[in-house]
Amino acid sequence: MELQLLNLLLVLLFAWLGGALATRMGYPSILGELVAGIVFGPAWLGILTPSETTAVLAEVGVLLMMLYIGMEIDFRDLGKATKAGLLAAIGGFIVPFGLGYFVMIQFGSTPMAALFVAIAVGVTSLATKSRILVDLKLLNTRIAHVLMAGALISDTVALIIFAGIISFADAGNIEFTEIFLVTGKALGFFLVTGLIGIYVLPFLGKKLEKSGLSSRSLYFTLMLVIAISFSELAELAGLHSILGAFIAGLFLRDSIFDHRLSRELNKVFHDISIGFLAPIFFVTAGYHVTLDVFQNNLVLLLVVLLVAVLGKILGTVLFYIPSGNGWREGLTVGTGMNGRGAVEIVIAGIGLNMGYIDNTIFSILVFMAIFTTASVPVFLTWTTNWLRRRGELVLSSTKKQDVLILGAGPLPIYIAKKLQATTKVTLIDSNTDNCNRASSLGLKCIEGNALKEETLAEADGYEAGTFVCLTNNSEINVLAAQLANEAIGVPNIYVSLNSSSEANVDLLEPIGASTVFAKKIDHYKWDYKIENKDYEEHSIEVTEVVSSREFLKKLTGEYGDILPVFYINQDGKPRVYNYGIELEPGYTVNYIK
Repeated sequence: MELQLLNLLLVLLFAWLGGALATRMGYPSILGELVAGIVFGPAWLGILTPSETTAVLAEVGVLLMMLYIGMEIDFRDLGKATKAGLLAAIGGFIVPFGLGYFVMIQFGSTPMAALFVAIAVGVTSLATKSRILVDLKLLNTRIAHVLMAGALISDTVALIIFAGIISFADAGNIEFTEIFLVTGKALGFFLVTGLIGIYVLPFLGKKLEKSGLSSRSLYFTLMLVIAISFSELAELAGLHSILGAFIAGLFLRDSIFDHRLSRELNKVFHDISIGFLAPIFFVTAGYHVTLDVFQNNLVLLLVVLLVAVLGKILGTVLFYIPSGNGWREGLTVGTGMNGRGAVEIVIAGIGLNMGYIDNTIFSILVFMAIFTTASVPVFLTWTTNWLRRRGELVLSSTKKQDVLILGAGPLPIYIAKKLQATTKVTLIDSNTDNCNRASSLGLKCIEGNALKEETLAEADGYEAGTFVCLTNNSEINVLAAQLANEAIGVPNIYVSLNSSSEANVDLLEPIGASTVFAKKIDHYKWDYKIENKDYEEHSIEVTEVVSSREFLKKLTGEYGDILPVFYINQDGKPRVYNYGIELEPGYTVNYIK
């Protein structure tokens, strides 16, 4: 096989350019990579051409990406989301399936062709949404686990229904034995991999630990072997190989390695898959778009796109309501479930080869897959930001609700005591007297240097959902926030900046952190006021939709220099007031002056 290195170099170059441009515009890099494949690929400029090299690397990239995704997902949290995922999968499949079949019949299509279109608009894609969840840093949220569970269920159900369609096409009637066989193979796959993951892999891990082997290269190779083996089992069961890689990652998360080694290998797989191989897959996915369909069958194309998008989103919302997680989260899940990009392309290709659909319908389905995949990062960004501003973006585990506070002076202790009523709080401080004082007040305080990972780990940083940096030193706060983001992976980080410091909020953006209190403050002033009980507590109800920054300006204009400490939404739990949140009517803001 000729490597065609120049073509590969161009694919990587345009993937990087497209991804960088999309990121700069505020969207995940996957969107830019897809557009790069369309613009520079065969559909338009023709600079990039399909090759065996990029095809193989793209396939390997998807497998490694799914392995990485699995390692980032807590299997126990995925199990908690199964009910909601089942509801999302059913609603997101049945509604577009029915609408797709009806529309194609109305346009004069044959029943068999209509079935192929129906199943193509009904499926979802585990691979594409997984990358988007990485880009949007949503892997630690309930939405991510619902989407993963929904995709697993949806892909399996789609393949079973597809088996029934093929059985009908071949035999002229529905062969239930074939459907039962496909169903049995799928269930057998999950049973076998489950037993291996629960019993065999932990046993292997203990043996390796006793042997004293600690080579990262050895463990990396072992992970590849396990992932490829699971992928092959999925193929043997008639499922897609990416499901096998994903399941392997779920079990490899905790089964074999200690925490530090697992985190190091996660970074390796992130760089290889997300940074190198996966972009090749998404660029080459853009090759399948044919622009002729815009001239010849524009109406049918638009109708199919409308059915695919609205059917998927509305179907998910309607069926998701009984989960009890709210229609807004259902809408967000629906926008995530809207992505395709893998299974339906295979289905459309089989239909084309069997003669049940023509090149026009095939092109429409391909473009539908690309368009819906490209729309997911846009819609999911909007909806998740909406939930985040409302304070309704739920973390995936109750353990992840813990709060870690850097500093144990008067202000941090004041905040910790308020939060402790509803949340587990741990403070970190290098000052022995501060720690002793916090402990005497019934607070948990770890004495140590927060710029060392060991200290954050001792403070249960791996279980923390929020890290609030509240020392008098802004530079220390920023450095600790960077460490918590890169080494520990705390999802919500709020940093206090001293008004006398030159530290800039621009330092916080790369790590997704926000300014606590939504402004710089004079720490010594507020420490003194709290220490001497020279302050007043106030609360005010929000009456209109407003950003935290604008609301603070309004309060400052009316009451002078105040310190907004918490905001409380409908669930009644205090949350740390920070820059970037959107307050809504019914919220309450607690401040001191």
